[in-house]
Amino acid sequence: MKDFNYWKNLYESEKLEEFSSDNIGLLWLKTKSIVRKELIADFLKINYLTLQETSLAKQFVELFDLLCLDISKSQTILDEFIKSENQVQIKGLDIKQLVSELYKLKNFEWGGDYQNSLDKYLVSRYVKVHKSFDTLMSKFETEISVAVQGYVLNSWYNHWSSILIEYIFKSHTAVLPTVGQIKGVDFFINDVPFDLKVTYLPAEFIKQKRKEKGFPVELTFLKNKAKEAEIAFDKTASSSDIFYEITEKMKDRNDKFCADVLETLKNEKLEILQEVQENPEILATWLYENQGEMRFGSENRLFLVLVDTDDFNNSWKLKRNLDLLRSTILYYLDNFKDKKIEDLKITFEYKGKSQTFTTLSDIIFVVK
Repeated sequence: MKDFNYWKNLYESEKLEEFSSDNIGLLWLKTKSIVRKELIADFLKINYLTLQETSLAKQFVELFDLLCLDISKSQTILDEFIKSENQVQIKGLDIKQLVSELYKLKNFEWGGDYQNSLDKYLVSRYVKVHKSFDTLMSKFETEISVAVQGYVLNSWYNHWSSILIEYIFKSHTAVLPTVGQIKGVDFFINDVPFDLKVTYLPAEFIKQKRKEKGFPVELTFLKNKAKEAEIAFDKTASSSDIFYEITEKMKDRNDKFCADVLETLKNEKLEILQEVQENPEILATWLYENQGEMRFGSENRLFLVLVDTDDFNNSWKLKRNLDLLRSTILYYLDNFKDKKIEDLKITFEYKGKSQTFTTLSDIIFVVK
């Protein structure tokens, strides 16, 4: 019997695939989305429903059982309520101002590697509180050590750019958002639940594909070419600093030899990009299998992969490129109805876990 606990156990095991193909499972997720004190009270009032239970946990069970009496009608009234609440949230967001604030960040450099306790403190105290870039900057003078500026600024940028990107998704008619936060589900696209992940073409993935294709290690290649071109660089610096120094000096020299070196590296990356655009399951599987252990998840994921082909290191800037983001995302959503669920299915394994995971996943490439 697929009762409340059946779906609860599936959800807690992060096995969301079945939710995508079962109306009762979808009903469970959507009901969970509104199990917040204010939301559930408004839903009950609007639909003239009464619950006997008073705790949210027990109200969730009671409301789900009540809605299961008429699945079709319940799906309709839940969808209408969630869309209405979403419109309220959307209207409260000044998109033009938010984009303007995001453009005030000129460099994307992490200031260090911090422990989780500091992460949580900074995110809750500053990153998620201040929409204004200038207000956030003022906090550095009296409250935040200069040593963590990079961390806070980058986290702030990631948080509010994610809000911007989610806004684009949630504005489309094919998308039903989760108005209350649900772990592993940001929204439904044509009733398929997805967790949105915004990322770039990972450096480690590029490194792996270069090896498979017989390309030399990028830094080794650059060092050798720098030697040929008689370009000096600090051999004691970090790998990233050496890479930056050589590429910048080659750009500045701007002769045919240096231009060809940089063009070769660019074309090799573009070849890798084209391959995963044609076969996105390759990258999706890699992203699942190489995710951090602390944030492991096997839920359905929709990856938004941002790539600036002129300079891959500047891909972070695309998070605020509203015109490019909107046109690419809306095109994907307009055509999602033509996708077959079976084509979204991938299986993956994860180090340290014995089982093979099955999930639904897709990738939207935002390429400049």
